[in-house]
Amino acid sequence: MMIIHELGTLGYQDVWEKMKNFTLLRNEQTQDECWLLQHPAVYTQGQAGKAEHVLNAANIPVVQSDRGGQVTYHGPGQLVGYVLLDLRRRNIGIRTLVTRLEQLLISLLADYNIPAVIRCGAPGVYVEDKKIASIGLRVKNGCTYHGIALNVAMDLSPFEGINPCGFARLQMTQIKDYIPDIDINDVSARFAKKFSKQFEE
Repeated sequence: MMIIHELGTLGYQDVWEKMKNFTLLRNEQTQDECWLLQHPAVYTQGQAGKAEHVLNAANIPVVQSDRGGQVTYHGPGQLVGYVLLDLRRRNIGIRTLVTRLEQLLISLLADYNIPAVIRCGAPGVYVEDKKIASIGLRVKNGCTYHGIALNVAMDLSPFEGINPCGFARLQMTQIKDYIPDIDINDVSARFAKKFSKQFEE
């Protein structure tokens, strides 16, 4: 069974600590969870993230995280989904998980008639050569935390202060660019339904 938590808006550091603790304390019987939320404005740097990819942080804090990938931005209007799965119990690898998350996001965007694709060597989901969703995970003791970030209806300008995911001049997009009256709560509900179906044991 999959447990989905809708957490509203929470600070990045607090949720990161809760994810680490959840993963540290879980056992073979712990049910998998997905946490859906938004963050106040923050740049997060991946474990191997390079400082030169932060071009101009301005007044936005930069947090050194322990997920994979380079630097990205989280802010209001972006749906974040933290994926707390036991990969060993499910007998899947991290590449398979990333592929399934990408396909889930592509299916979700198709619900809004937005054709999305993946790029070889650049995890995440893209629309018309612009990135609309990022994926960054950490595996510890066979279990994952961190997850996906889908741009729904947000201020995209802070992405101009970084090389998103380590790619210079990578442009970002969001659902609002295609569906002006999009409601993030609707997107979150659809994501939760698809996630539960995709990962039900």
